[in-house]
Amino acid sequence: MMEILPVFIRASLKYAGIAALALMVASCGSESDTQQSAQAQQKRATPVDTIVLKMETIELIEEMPGRTVAFREVDVRPQVNGIIQKRLFEEGALVEKGQPLYQIDAAVYQAALDAAKAELAREQANLNYAAKTRDRYKKLIKTQASSQQKYDNAVADFAQASAAVAAAKAQVDQAEINMNYTTVIAKISGKIGASEFNEGSLVTSSQTQTLTTVTQLDPIYVDVTQAGGRLIKIKQALDSGRLQGSDDGSIEVSLIMDATGEKYKHEGVVKFSDVTVNETTGSVRLRAMFPNPDHDLLPGMFVRGLVKQGTLAQAIAVPQKATMRRPDGSAFVYVVEDGKAVAKSVTIEQSQGNNWIVTEGLKDGAELIVDGLQRIGPGSDVAPQPLQTAEAEK
Repeated sequence: MMEILPVFIRASLKYAGIAALALMVASCGSESDTQQSAQAQQKRATPVDTIVLKMETIELIEEMPGRTVAFREVDVRPQVNGIIQKRLFEEGALVEKGQPLYQIDAAVYQAALDAAKAELAREQANLNYAAKTRDRYKKLIKTQASSQQKYDNAVADFAQASAAVAAAKAQVDQAEINMNYTTVIAKISGKIGASEFNEGSLVTSSQTQTLTTVTQLDPIYVDVTQAGGRLIKIKQALDSGRLQGSDDGSIEVSLIMDATGEKYKHEGVVKFSDVTVNETTGSVRLRAMFPNPDHDLLPGMFVRGLVKQGTLAQAIAVPQKATMRRPDGSAFVYVVEDGKAVAKSVTIEQSQGNNWIVTEGLKDGAELIVDGLQRIGPGSDVAPQPLQTAEAEK
C-alpha cells in the first residue's frame, strides 16, 4: 500500500517522525542537564558534623594544681635529760592526745622531788614556829612584858618563814614537772611516725633531733594556686553581678588524685587565700580543708583542685575542638546558616573539661560545626549532619 501513496505524502510522514524524535531527544537532554546540575551542586556541599548549642546557666569550675598539707604536725622532743627506758607505741599507729609515748628513767627526778618535799616540810615547820613566836610576843607586848623590838623581830621571822615556804613549794612544783616530763606524751591525736630513738638511748632537753612526729590527717589541708590576674577578674565579675557566688559566701572544692586520675569522694571548702602574690610565679595560694576519715590523702601528695567559682548566666559550652584561633589570638567558630559555613567570633570565659565556656558571639539554637573544619572556609556550602547521627553510623 505504501507503494501506491503519493511521493509527497510519504515524504511528509518521514519528516514528521524525525521532528518528533528530535523533540523527544531534546526533552530528555534538558532533564538530564537539570539532574547533573543538582548532583554537581550536592557534590560541592561539604559534609560536616554539627551540634545544636544551648544557652544555659553554667557553674564555673577552674582546675588548679595543688598539694596536700597536714592539718597539724607536731615534733616530739624530750624536756628532761635521761635514758629512754621504754618506747610505748607502735610506729605508724594512731595515737590519742595525752597517750604516753616514751618513758625516761625517772630515778633522779624522783629523788629531787622527794628532797623538795622534805625541804618544804622543814620550811613549813619553821613557819609554824615563827607564827607561834609572833603570836606570843604579840600578847606580851600588850601587857608590856616584852619589848617592841622582840615583837618586831618575831614578825620579821614569820615573814621570812612564809617566803621560804613559798620557795619550797615552787621547788616541789618544779620537781613534779620534771618528774612528769619523764613520761613523754602525745600533744595531739594523729598518726605517729618512725621512732628516731629506742630503749637505752640518751636524750637531752636541748637536743634538736626529734624523737618522732605525730601528724593529724583528719581533716587535711590542700593548697592550690591560682593566677593572680585570674583572681582579680573573678572578684570583678562577682562585684558586677555577672558572676553569682554561693549564698553563704563559701567556695567549694573537689579533688582529682594525680596518681590515679580518680575523683576524691569528699568535698572541701576554701578557708583562706594569701594576701600576697608570689613574685616568681605570679600566683596566689588558696588553702582548702577536706575531711579525710579514711586517711586516703597523705601530706605531700599532688592533686588537682576543682574550685567552684560561681554560676554564670547566659553562657554556652562549646567543644574545644570546634574552636579555632586567628593569627592575633582571637577565637572563632563556624556555624551553619542557609546551608553555608559562617565564621563567628566568640568571647571565652574559661575552659571546663573538653569545653570552652563562651559568653559572647553565639546564640541559643545555633548549629555549630564540630567536625570537617579542615575542608571548609567562610561561605562554603555545607551538608550538616547531626553529630549523634554521624556517631551512630560509625
